[in-house]
Amino acid sequence: MNPHFLLLTSHSSLFAVFSSIRWRIAFSYIALFLVVMTGLSLYLSNFLRREYLAQLQGQLMAETRLVAASVTPALLPDYDGPPLAETAVTTSSLLAARVTIVDGEGVVLAESHRAELQTTSYLTRPEVQQALASGSGQSVRFSQTTGEEMVYTAVAITHDGQVIGVARLAAPLRQLDAHIAQLRWTILTAALVSAGLALVVAWVLGTRTARPLERLTEVATQMAEGDLNVRLFSNSQDEVGRLTRAFNEMTEQLADKVNSLGEERSRLTTILTYMADGVLITDEQGRTLLLNPAAMRLLQISREGALRRSLAEVMRHHQLIELWQRCRETGREQIELVEVERQRLFLQAIVTPIQEMGRRSYLVILQDLTQIRRLETVRRDFISNISHELRTPLAGLRALVETLRDGALDDPPAAARFLDRIEVEVDALTQMVQELLELTRIESGKVPLRMQPTPLSDIVLSPVERLQPQAERARLKLSVKLPDDLPPVMADALRAQQVVTNLVHNAIKFTPVDGRIQISAHRDGHEIVVTVSDTGVGVPPGDLTRIFERFYKTDRARSGGGTGLGLAIVKHIVQAHGGRVWVKSKEGKGSDFSFTLPLAE
Repeated sequence: MNPHFLLLTSHSSLFAVFSSIRWRIAFSYIALFLVVMTGLSLYLSNFLRREYLAQLQGQLMAETRLVAASVTPALLPDYDGPPLAETAVTTSSLLAARVTIVDGEGVVLAESHRAELQTTSYLTRPEVQQALASGSGQSVRFSQTTGEEMVYTAVAITHDGQVIGVARLAAPLRQLDAHIAQLRWTILTAALVSAGLALVVAWVLGTRTARPLERLTEVATQMAEGDLNVRLFSNSQDEVGRLTRAFNEMTEQLADKVNSLGEERSRLTTILTYMADGVLITDEQGRTLLLNPAAMRLLQISREGALRRSLAEVMRHHQLIELWQRCRETGREQIELVEVERQRLFLQAIVTPIQEMGRRSYLVILQDLTQIRRLETVRRDFISNISHELRTPLAGLRALVETLRDGALDDPPAAARFLDRIEVEVDALTQMVQELLELTRIESGKVPLRMQPTPLSDIVLSPVERLQPQAERARLKLSVKLPDDLPPVMADALRAQQVVTNLVHNAIKFTPVDGRIQISAHRDGHEIVVTVSDTGVGVPPGDLTRIFERFYKTDRARSGGGTGLGLAIVKHIVQAHGGRVWVKSKEGKGSDFSFTLPLAE
């Protein structure tokens, strides 16, 4: 196995152990206890060694004095007792110490542990020098002779006030060191036993201290995962209990804040989701941070394709990008009307700088004014169209009146023709006003619809019979194709017939000679789709979205008759029935006008 792996494993194991608070507490107790016990052991052993050594030196000094007193006669000239060497050996055996007698010059006179006397002088020995100088001396040093540490005491031997020699005793420290070693071992054993007990106590204390913290960690983890209903329970009055209560209070406040922020975020999300205006937020670099569904619809982009993308990738229109850059450069709100021709949109773009928490972002609001602009266009076209429609009959009436005034009244046949012409123009104006009033009433909902189950044939066949002669005069083939199993529809029969009449009449006007017009129907879910198809001139693609507007006419329609209100009436009658109306056309090949009526359930 790789030794580096073993090293890393051991390091990770140690890290895991020391990362636990109970182990840190236990090891802290043990470390402190071991340091104290080690220091105490060293102090006691050194103290006792000094005390024992001092006691030994004192005892040995007393014994040395006795030896010096006992051997004094043996150093006198008239001594006739036992030899000095025998006395030294006897005394050594009694005192269990090495006895040495030297003269005043340091020459060894007797030695208890050597048969032969040394020729070297003992004057260099510290204890001998002290004894010669002050009467007594002592030292602790390593003996080259015995090969171990010894304690020495020396006492001067005097006679008549003169130093005639020195008595020295030496004892090995072997026994003292053995006692000290035994004492240290005893202390060490006690320290190890105490350390074990301390480890147990420290583990228990660490566990009791760590358990609330571990529970606190578990609760904090659950809170981080979104569970804000979890709580801690503690009846203790110590720091842990206070921490637990403070944590519970913090959790409750946090839950209230999160719920409040969640409600505000939900309301903001709802507002942004259902806003008709597009909203984007970008950062300082122009990356998109947020956009609502309206912005996605206006810019034709998905949320995934927009978030964290640059503004150029999201908007894809140089005017909008330039407006954002101008706001960034000036630091002021910028407003501009922008027309996006590619999407046929007319937007009011508002870019506002936002400064929060030391960071700048930009709020982009896109207001879709396309419908408003279209309504303005419709209004302008309506005024233009109605002015055009009224100008022709009014000009004709003015010309006829001026002609009559200039003398045509004196010519009865001419006057009659002019009056007939005036009547035609007045009838056209009357029809236009009536249709306009009727359309206004239908739009305002003031025309009540008598809705009842009605067979589709009653709606289609009657207008076809009335218009059949007109179609024959125009040399057109008018046919009806209705399935026999069509269910009845819920409709006002007269109003629905008016829809068919206007569509068929419109088809007759714009279908060339030998063309075909067919009325067909089929069921589509919960409604019936009625289609009036012709092989006429068709509708230009640019006019398809506007032909149902009042007074709107294509260029071909302007050359013919009509008020331009027929298709607008069709549209509003069908919508009043809850249906839809649309057209499919190819210029030069014909048109299909379709509308729906709900089934009678």
